[in-house]
This record gives sequence, C-alpha cells and structure tokens, in this order.
Amino acid sequence: MIPVNEPLLDGNELKYLQECIETGWVSSDGLFVSRFEKAFATRVNRKHAIAVTNGTAALDVTIEALDITAGDEVIVPSFTIISCVMQIIRNGAKPIFIDADPITWNMDVGLVEQKITSRTKAIMAVHIYGLPVDVDPLLKLAKEHNIHVIEDAAEMLGQTYKGQPCGSFGDISTFSFYANKHITTGEGGMVVTDDDDLAERVKSLRNLCFQPDKRFIHDRLGWNLRLTNLQAAVGLAQLERLDEFVCRKRRMGDAYQKYLSGIEEIQLPLQTTEYADNIYWVFGILLNEKSNTLAEAVRKQLKRVGIGTRPFFYPLNRQPVIQKLGLGLDTNACPVADSLYQRGLYLPSGLALEEQQIEQVATNLRSLF
Repeated sequence: MIPVNEPLLDGNELKYLQECIETGWVSSDGLFVSRFEKAFATRVNRKHAIAVTNGTAALDVTIEALDITAGDEVIVPSFTIISCVMQIIRNGAKPIFIDADPITWNMDVGLVEQKITSRTKAIMAVHIYGLPVDVDPLLKLAKEHNIHVIEDAAEMLGQTYKGQPCGSFGDISTFSFYANKHITTGEGGMVVTDDDDLAERVKSLRNLCFQPDKRFIHDRLGWNLRLTNLQAAVGLAQLERLDEFVCRKRRMGDAYQKYLSGIEEIQLPLQTTEYADNIYWVFGILLNEKSNTLAEAVRKQLKRVGIGTRPFFYPLNRQPVIQKLGLGLDTNACPVADSLYQRGLYLPSGLALEEQQIEQVATNLRSLF
C-alpha cells in the first residue's frame, strides 16, 4: 500500500517530547508553546503567532476576532474546504462564493471586485494545493473598499508570493498542522498577525476569554482552543526542518512531472507562475476534459492496486448543508470548481514518499490509460 500521506517524524520530536514528560509540562502552559509561537512568527515575518488546536479553530477564532456577524458578507472561494465558511455562517454572516481559476485552481481574483458590496466585511484568500493566490490585487481591493483580508495559508507554509512568505499578507493569516501538512503536530493550528489588538483578541478567545485580573469572570464567550506543550514540542522540531521539507516536496513534484509527462488523458499541475513556483503540498491531476472517465473511477482503480488518493474539494456553493440553509448560489454558478471536483484527484504526496513509489504510482496510472 502506498498511503496518500505519511509524515516524517525523525528529527528532534522524540527528544523534545521526552523533555515535556520528564519535566511534567504537558498542558498548554509549557515553554514549548511560546518557543514554537515565537519561532513561527519569525518564520512568516509576523509580529504575533498564537497557537490553537487545529486549522479550523484558527479560522473560527479569526472570524470571531474580526467581529464578523449578522448582516456581514465575506468573499470566499468555492473551491476549498468547508472549514472556511463554518464560523462565518454560525455568526449569521453570509459567504459570497467565487469560482476557481482553471489553471492555478485558486480563487479567480478577477471575479472578486464585482462581488463587493456595502456589506462586505472581508475577503478570504485561500491558497490551494501548491500555488498561492495572486494576493496583490486582493490587497489593493481591500484597501480601496476598507475591508479585511484573511489569508488561509493552511496548505502553504514555506511557500512565498513574490519572495515574501505566505502567511505574511493581509490583516490576519491562519495555518494548519494536520498530519498531511508541511509540518505537523498531529492536530494543531496557528493564527498570525501584525495587529496588537487582534492578537490580544485571539489570545483571549482561545482561552475562554478569562480576564487577566478576574480569571473566572467573563464578558465574552470564547473557546478552549489551546495547543498543548506536547504538540508544540513536535511542532518546533518539525519547524526546524521546514526548508528541508519544502525542498523534498518540490523534488517529489518534479519526479511526478517527469514520470507522468506525455499522458494525454491527464493535465498536470502548473509548475510556476510569475509570482511563485509550485510547492506541491499535494500533487493533483486533472483528467482531460475530453475524457469520459470521472476522477472517482480512477481513484477506485488505483485503490485496487494499493495506491491511496483523495478527491478534490467539492464546491462549497453545492454543499448540501449550505444549499439547505439557503446560502448557496445556483448550483451551476461556479463551473470551474464543478469541473475540478469531477475531474480532479491527488496522488500520494506525504513527506515520507520515495521516488520509487512515485514511479510505481505513475506506472499504474499509465496502465489505466
């Protein structure tokens, strides 16, 4: 079996975990939390980094910290995970869906301006799979219309946009440390910002909104979203190797490009744009538009020979729960996102993947076509 993801945990993870256990600091009060936050903020050129329990929690606390509430609108890509809109909807605000770019698979930034209204509170820029969103046009629009930019860089740690780290753009950015991310803590996430007030709000919201001098008196509802010292220890050990991991991902992507080139039935991911080289968080492929084969059928065939895959994102505007709530567009309103879901899948992409396994995946794909 070649799994779709397998992380690398052969650095200082065990050493740091042992230190946590030997000192007894296993909860969120341990020193590894602050060390991880400080090192992470430095890495992405941010003033503040606040560790939380997962990437979804990072988005939730960000929406709350920005006071996005009933009557507000937030512009989001349709082609992304549902985590991006859950707190928007729970707070009574409305997600405004933008179709994907057919080449980069990110939000089509050319469609954003026409969706801005007097109710628009924020634009959420979500970097997808390996290439960042073209951020500059969104920052320009946000400045012109006095709206926030939320940067979801969950899949893009270590990537840059025009030489600047992903996670350094907009009012506030979020990351995930799930097991398939460039660095992992098992579960975990981070919120980063340069805004002192926003940082204090996020810190309070992740910690039940305890008051500094009146611990058990609360004037706002928060969450318990604290990252543990054990998780932060693993995260710090992983962060120490981020440059190595990014190089490894790009080598894997180059190997896939080499072994899969020339298969007419599939479209390979874009290798570079004017603002970034692909970091290949995952290696996605699209079946040719002229093919009558759906991605689901290819995934089933690969599973039969022991190769793990994942489907592409299901368009948010089509999600049954969002349609049920009356928040979705016409189901045909994001045709590119629809096409990506029908035709797309991603191949084994974990950091532990070896080139011989990549070649084996490619050999099996060639045999299918």
